[in-house]
Amino acid sequence: MTTGLRRDLGTIESYATLLGILIGAGIFKVTGEAWRLTGPSVILGYVVLAPAVLATSAAYSVFLSTPLGREPGGEYTNISRTFRGFRLAFIGAWLKIISYTGALAYLAGAFADYARRLVAVDPTLLAVASLVFFYAIHVAGVRWFGRLQVWMCIILGVSLLVLIGPGLFALHREYYKPFFTHGLGGFVASLPPLFFAYAGFESLAQTAGEVSDSTRRLPRVFVRGISATLLIYFLISLVGLGALAPNRLVVSTAPMAEAASAYLSVGGAAIVTIGALMALTTSVNATMLVPSRIAIVLAEDRLAPRWIGAVSPRTGTPVAGLTLTLGGALALLLTNRIALALDVAVYALVLLYLLHSVALLLLPRRNPDLFAQVTVTTPLWLQRMLATISILFMVALLTQISLPAVELLLFWSAIGVVLYIASRRVANRGAAGGIENAEEAKLA
Repeated sequence: MTTGLRRDLGTIESYATLLGILIGAGIFKVTGEAWRLTGPSVILGYVVLAPAVLATSAAYSVFLSTPLGREPGGEYTNISRTFRGFRLAFIGAWLKIISYTGALAYLAGAFADYARRLVAVDPTLLAVASLVFFYAIHVAGVRWFGRLQVWMCIILGVSLLVLIGPGLFALHREYYKPFFTHGLGGFVASLPPLFFAYAGFESLAQTAGEVSDSTRRLPRVFVRGISATLLIYFLISLVGLGALAPNRLVVSTAPMAEAASAYLSVGGAAIVTIGALMALTTSVNATMLVPSRIAIVLAEDRLAPRWIGAVSPRTGTPVAGLTLTLGGALALLLTNRIALALDVAVYALVLLYLLHSVALLLLPRRNPDLFAQVTVTTPLWLQRMLATISILFMVALLTQISLPAVELLLFWSAIGVVLYIASRRVANRGAAGGIENAEEAKLA
């Protein structure tokens, strides 16, 4: 597959991409929202979810170590090549595009909430400006995306040190009581929204076509980056929930910044606020990348118009796909319909993680040729154990899905089915009936 993308990203940029998208809205925004469901046991929730995420990352590490790890859209190609069919993979890719577009609008809004602490500007204008700015960065080239991501992560790292270090000496034990404010039921109900903090780690796989030596580097980055994130999540939630009074936490739109103001000077609190902005902007930056890279492989498989996946020869970026991503996020943001896409985000990703873990179990039997090209050294028995753990966790999370979320998933899935049928008909007409043989060759 030749996409025209440029391999301008290395190991440092890969870590910055993973950490940037993980240490974003999940810890700086969702923590306060999940606190309403379970109280201080949010801290335990992050720990409980960590093994599931690490186990799920095994599936990504395995397929990224194969030739699929050299091109964007590896998630889609992994499902289609393992299950030897395009339907399920297309619906999964479509739901992911919707999820990331909604997440992009949500992150821009969260950025505006924090930015208002520093500048007196209309939040909608701030959110729109952030989307347009990062769109321009991506259009300019993936090298600019990588450089900006690294520098923002450096600033984020400094702010985390300022937040966590002094914060560990400013904790109030009484703020952790009662630990489970709504019992076991509330704790279980908090896990899906908390999962939003970890959800998105797989976006790193979409950079595979732009990372040099991606089949060797990316599997390592997954495991090490997620492990580091677990420790950061634990420390930030410990400090944030122990330093900010519950009556303030429940109404705050910027809980971590407000918690920092309780024990830091004005300058220190400003540094933490800037760090929170960096956490959110690194998430916006990485999220902006994903839908357009999925569109490239859908276009390659003739499941989307060629122009959607076209890569500019001048900048090496999929300008049309990026423009559609920006347009979708702006439409959701300006019409206040973010929930229409965001409410399916977590569960759509949970379904995708479930599919990838099932694919990991079935890969040796369903596609032995691809399995023979796996280069990670994880023993087969351990791969199967991790896949099983991931499947059990994902099924448990799906039991918490609400009826409105089910309805939205079915709604967007139905649209995906219609798009798939339409794309197949167009492809068949364009290839004069020869598309089936070409597709069979791809799946072989």
